[in-house]
Amino acid sequence: MDNIFSIGIVGVVAILLIYFAVKTIITSNYFQQGINLYEQKDYVAAEAAFRKVLEMNSTNDAVHLFLGSILVKQERVAEAIIEFEEVIRRAPKKVDPYLRLADICIEQQNQRAAIAYLEAAKELLIKQKQPQKAAQVTQLLTKLNASN
Repeated sequence: MDNIFSIGIVGVVAILLIYFAVKTIITSNYFQQGINLYEQKDYVAAEAAFRKVLEMNSTNDAVHLFLGSILVKQERVAEAIIEFEEVIRRAPKKVDPYLRLADICIEQQNQRAAIAYLEAAKELLIKQKQPQKAAQVTQLLTKLNASN
């Protein structure tokens, strides 16, 4: 009886491993397709590919960042902001969404919000020991503060 139980457990584990391996391969294929389409500037198709990835793995921050960038390219800024804010909510130590939101705010001439996002990005870069990037953000902050 123990033998049958052990075989059953091994079988279930094997099925789960196969399922997750196939799911990972499919997700990876959609992700790569999305990147290729993005590089070709086919933003509508790239968006569709990245949304398929998110259907399978909604917590993939890189996909949310790509999707946000695609939405900006399509002038769907409000939707892009949601994607970038989602990454900040889930992974507040990632710098990219702060920088992308700052870009949007600069484009919209919302200097105060842009400065806030850039300050947050600068602090993260300093904590992450990336002084060159922090210096670049500081230069941008100096320009923005001078124009106020």
